[in-house]
Amino acid sequence: MPTPTPTTRRRAPRQTRRTAVRRLPRRAATALLAAAVLSGLVPTGAGAATPTAHPAPTRLQQDTDALHTTGVTGASARLETPRGIGTARSGTTDLRTERPVPQGGYVRIGSNTKTFVATVVLQLVGEGRLSLDDTVDRWLPGLVRGHGNDGRRITVRQLLQHTSGLPDYVGEVAPHPSAAEYHRNRFTPYTSAQRIALALRHPPSFTPGTGWQYSNTNYVLAGMLIHTITGRSWEHEVRTRILRPLHLAHTSAPGDDPYLPRPHATDYQQFAPGGPLTDTTVAYLPFDGDADGSMISTPADTGAFYSALLRGRLLAPAQLAQMRRTVAVPADPGTPPGGRYGLGLSWTPLSCGGGYWGHSGDGYGYMVYPATTADGRSTVTVSLHSRPGDPDTATRQIRATTDLIDHALCEARGSSDGG
Repeated sequence: MPTPTPTTRRRAPRQTRRTAVRRLPRRAATALLAAAVLSGLVPTGAGAATPTAHPAPTRLQQDTDALHTTGVTGASARLETPRGIGTARSGTTDLRTERPVPQGGYVRIGSNTKTFVATVVLQLVGEGRLSLDDTVDRWLPGLVRGHGNDGRRITVRQLLQHTSGLPDYVGEVAPHPSAAEYHRNRFTPYTSAQRIALALRHPPSFTPGTGWQYSNTNYVLAGMLIHTITGRSWEHEVRTRILRPLHLAHTSAPGDDPYLPRPHATDYQQFAPGGPLTDTTVAYLPFDGDADGSMISTPADTGAFYSALLRGRLLAPAQLAQMRRTVAVPADPGTPPGGRYGLGLSWTPLSCGGGYWGHSGDGYGYMVYPATTADGRSTVTVSLHSRPGDPDTATRQIRATTDLIDHALCEARGSSDGG
């Protein structure tokens, strides 16, 4: 979930950097070595290296190190292609101990929760239980009223695509982002209805359907729609419809439980340029506790979800096509121009042609960026474990992240095209 104010530090604290690249199981190494070399998942000199040699870092590792040098305390990346799996990590999991970032640790995935929720809504559409053209008021009568907001004029499609014009509630639950506010309010839960009421204190950004603006309020309402239609919570529906069928045992919707399972890296937020780093590993429940951004996962599970989604394992072709019908969105600093947004799914162009699908997620102290090729065959998930207080540093970190994704997926596609 986007934080109300981007935060970054001016200068990284003194720290050591440790890096690691996952190795293939010994029994598979011989069979996959040639393919892995072509795909860039292991160095080209690996086959000739002696047992004591230190191979040159892969491009994935180099890009992860570059991300760390922008000031991120700890970063990791996981790339999976038909030719194998590559991982990289850089920085430290904890500034006190300077231990390396854990391999495959748990992360908050923030607004990637929206893609799970949109998938459930589209499954219900496929079952004939609602229509994307239904109004919000049909299912939640009278809920969206006030200051010009009107649920009778907003459709389900507009909620999922952020074209509803509804104001974002997040500014109300984090009006003055600071370490003091974080510590004072982090354990304060809000109901979905309370979040909606806070949003409706403000007028709409535009008439429904006439613009695009990201608003977490849309997905709080989507979660409420799921509950109304099924009689069960959105968390229950995500578990039974997505997590269990895909065997995503390390993914959860924890509700108001603010703690990450172990292992996990420590997340750090800098609330002002040049200010100290605050440990924000504990969730900030005012905006980390609902259908817009509360889920926890691992890079492996996150990549598996997006791969299954794009391969058509979760939605019928008609509903997947609806999800991939996009509108243009304004460019964010650090992101490639030309991005588009579907129904809980974003599209970003690649420098080598075409583009990738995914959805970024962030909150106090963390960012997670999964990206998947259109056929679902290659995925890369990047995790950052600190947020800066300086917007320019934040832009550099986002650019380093999108560059990593672009390099990884373009090289994966090139190795695939090369046979």
